Amino acid sequence: MIHLNETLALQSVEDFLTEAEREHLVKIMDSELAATGWRPRHQAEVLRAPAPAQEILRAATARSLHVLQRALPSVAADARWEYTELTAGQYIPTHIDGIPDPATAPRRIGRIGVVVQQAGKGGEFYIETTASPAVWSGELVGEPEGYAPGTPLTHRLPHVPDHAAVPTWLEEVPSTRWITPAGPGTGLAYGAQVLHGVQPVRTGRLRKFVTDLLDTPAVRR
Repeated sequence: MIHLNETLALQSVEDFLTEAEREHLVKIMDSELAATGWRPRHQAEVLRAPAPAQEILRAATARSLHVLQRALPSVAADARWEYTELTAGQYIPTHIDGIPDPATAPRRIGRIGVVVQQAGKGGEFYIETTASPAVWSGELVGEPEGYAPGTPLTHRLPHVPDHAAVPTWLEEVPSTRWITPAGPGTGLAYGAQVLHGVQPVRTGRLRKFVTDLLDTPAVRR
């Protein structure tokens, strides 16, 4: 049964990737980008990670699952991993990923990201907390959907194409920002109903992988 607290939880895994794995992932993506010519058309556009990277990241998730489950006990698997990067002047504004279809498995319990190459300056992941009722949709789910009775749902704010537009109502929500200057290789997991974003990159290039954390294994295509 899914509880509200895990959709708002945070968990770090400082040794999510070893140094050797991180360096290997950088080489894999260097090769992939050279071969495909892919460059993000807008800030934080994602690219499906190639198979060798998927293998490394899935293994890292599997060995860290017991740690992730301390804060997000309903998590059973990761989804397909994606690669993204941000360069100077780019950022990800505050938003909520939300739970797309609460009654249908696999359900998104949270997300996890891991940096493989840190920006020179800036690019820190952050979360925001607020007492404002504005983030909540008023919708409740319960046992029929697989949740604790009376579990509230936030609004869902899926990423817009350029990650630059934020609803006016969210910009006006009073909140407190918690910045997490985690180093490369550290996995940062956060519940699906957590307000979060990435601070502007000031110099260099931020390179990271991200995926959903699910309550049942997803069909991988």
